[in-house]
Amino acid sequence: NKQYGFVNGPIYRGSTIIYNSVSDIENRNARYDYGTAGSPTIENLESAWTHLTGAAGTVLSPSGLGAIALALLTTTKSGDHLLMPDSAYRPSRNFCLNTLAKFGVETTYYNPLIGSDIEGLIKSNTSTIFLEAPGSQTFEVQDIPAIVSVAKKHNIKTILDNTWATPIFFQAHKHGIDLSLEAGTKYLSGHSDLLMGLISANQETWPDLRKMYSSMAMLPGPEDCFLALRGLRTMHLRLKEAERKGIEMAKWLKNRPEVLRVLHPAFPECPGHEYWKRDFTGSSGLFSIVLDPKFNKSNLANMLDHMSLFSMGFSWGGYESLIIPFDCTEYRTATEWNPGGLTLRLQIGLEDIEDLKCDLIEGFERLNQVIC
Repeated sequence: NKQYGFVNGPIYRGSTIIYNSVSDIENRNARYDYGTAGSPTIENLESAWTHLTGAAGTVLSPSGLGAIALALLTTTKSGDHLLMPDSAYRPSRNFCLNTLAKFGVETTYYNPLIGSDIEGLIKSNTSTIFLEAPGSQTFEVQDIPAIVSVAKKHNIKTILDNTWATPIFFQAHKHGIDLSLEAGTKYLSGHSDLLMGLISANQETWPDLRKMYSSMAMLPGPEDCFLALRGLRTMHLRLKEAERKGIEMAKWLKNRPEVLRVLHPAFPECPGHEYWKRDFTGSSGLFSIVLDPKFNKSNLANMLDHMSLFSMGFSWGGYESLIIPFDCTEYRTATEWNPGGLTLRLQIGLEDIEDLKCDLIEGFERLNQVIC
C-alpha cells in the first residue's frame, strides 16, 4: 500500500530528517533521526539480507573491504591478537598490517588447512579468528566447523568472508560463525556496476556490530542499495548458471595439455575439497588454474594480451568473463606457495560457453607459438 502498487520501492535520498515538535527532536522521536541512521531503501536491503543469511541483523558498507574493516574493528581492540588465514584476500592482510597494527592489534597468519590444530596458535589475548573459504585465488577450503568449535571453547569471535559461496551455497551462521561478510560488489550486484559490502551477525554479536556501525556511519548510497535489491532477486539464478558453466569449463581446462592442474573446490584434488563437499551446497564460477611449467611470463603475456572475450580486470561476479595472472609468493608467510607453474584466476561469466572455449583455445595457441 505504501508503494501505491509499484513492484519496486522508491529510492530514499536524504540527510536531514524533519521533526514535528520540540519534544520529538529532544527525544529523537522518529524512525530515522538523521541520514546516517539509514533509510527505508537501506533498511529494505538489510532486512532482505538478514532473512537470507538467517542472522540477527545486517549492516551495509560502501565496499567489501569496508565490510572487512568494520567487522574487524567490531571484534578487536588495542592489545588483542588476531588469527588470519595465509590464503586471505590481500587487502584484508593490508588492513591488518597498515591499520590494526597501528592500534596495537597483533596478527598471526595460519595455514588455512590447519583445522582444529589452530588451538595451538591461540594466545591469552586472542579475540578473533578470521576465515575465508575458499581462499582468495588459491581456493583452499577451510574446516569451518572445527575452527568454530575451538573458537567457542576459548570465547573467541569468528569472522568469515563468504563472498565466493554467498549465503545461497553456504549458511555461515548455521555453522556457528559470528560475523559473515559478503562483497555485494560481486554476485549480489551481478553487473559490475556497484561497490558494496554486507555484514550479518548472530544474536550475540549483533549489538556490538550495530554499535560500531553507528559510530562510523559507513553506509552506501541509496542508488547502490536499490541496484543490490534488484540483483538479489536474480542472484540464485545467476549463481546456478555460474556454477554450471564454472564446473564445465574447469573440467574442460583440466584436460588441456597446457594446464597442469585446476584449483576448484568441487574437484577432489583441490585442498580441502572434503570440507566443501560436507559443508557447502554449491560452487560459484570463480576458480584458478596452474599452467604447465614450460611456460614463462612472456608466453603468458602473448596469450592474455589478445583475448577477445576474457578480459583482464579485478573483481568478479558480473556478466563478463575475466582472467588475471597472480603470484602469492611475495606475501604468504605461514605457508609456501609453490604451484609448479604460472597461475591464472578465471571468472566464468554469462557469455556462451562454446565462445569462451574458443577464446581460450586461441589463447593457448598463442601461448604455444612462443614456445615453438
